[in-house]
Amino acid sequence: MGRGMASRTVWLNGRLMPEEQAKVSALDYGCLYGYGLFETLRAYGGRVFRLERHLDRLARGAALLGIPVSIQGLDAAVAQTLRGNGLSDARIRISASLGPGPTTPDPSACREASVLVLAEAYAPPSETAYQRGYHVQVSSIRRSSHSPLSRLKSANFMESLLARQEARVAGLDESLLLNERGLLAEASVSNVFVLSDGRLATPSVESGALPGITREVVLELVRREGAVVAERHVQLEELFQATEAFLTNSLVELMPLTEVDGRPIGLGMRGALTQRLHAAYRKLVEAS
Repeated sequence: MGRGMASRTVWLNGRLMPEEQAKVSALDYGCLYGYGLFETLRAYGGRVFRLERHLDRLARGAALLGIPVSIQGLDAAVAQTLRGNGLSDARIRISASLGPGPTTPDPSACREASVLVLAEAYAPPSETAYQRGYHVQVSSIRRSSHSPLSRLKSANFMESLLARQEARVAGLDESLLLNERGLLAEASVSNVFVLSDGRLATPSVESGALPGITREVVLELVRREGAVVAERHVQLEELFQATEAFLTNSLVELMPLTEVDGRPIGLGMRGALTQRLHAAYRKLVEAS
């Protein structure tokens, strides 16, 4: 914490406290083995969009991994953390780990999970950034569609971090990950949608894609219009031949994908469908 900066308030295991007082055991399995989950959420005007869906996903993941976490009261914890930091438009992170245990790996010996809620001010990308869209590359990292972690927002996030770092080193915005069969899975922190021959598609969960909350909202919006969107295997070549494409996550919402490996997607600019769906998404946020 820099000199003269106000201390951030965090919520840890049931209570608010200054960030510098928040302590997690050195033997926590989140620290030792990356045994945990997290959710990234966005607050608009003090209201957290799709909070219940994020908490549901956290609960499902915790049940699968055997992390003894209850989501009861976490909505209040998020609200307290926002108020404690005087935030309205914010990025929120909920982290849940298995808790402390022996250094010899034995998850069954862990008895008390650790739950942390963080919040910080968030400024979305500029309108210029949305007009330009993201320039990305295909990562050398592969996403295993057979791994249970591909369906979880796991704290074991090394593959995505390595892919994201590849993009940063190359001066790009994001990296796309293929699965072991060479099919499009997702980006390092985003889901992918592709419009080709007038048909919208997104890689299926079976392809190795995380069932993203923003992805879910976009699927709802498209189907509400009576249009068809397919969740299926997507070949990389389809992306290069697409009319337009975009990425989704809770922070950037819908970001046009305009260049991959130096090749323009469509006209190399934000497409009409992407813009229309993004406007519909923002109306849904305002109405929530």
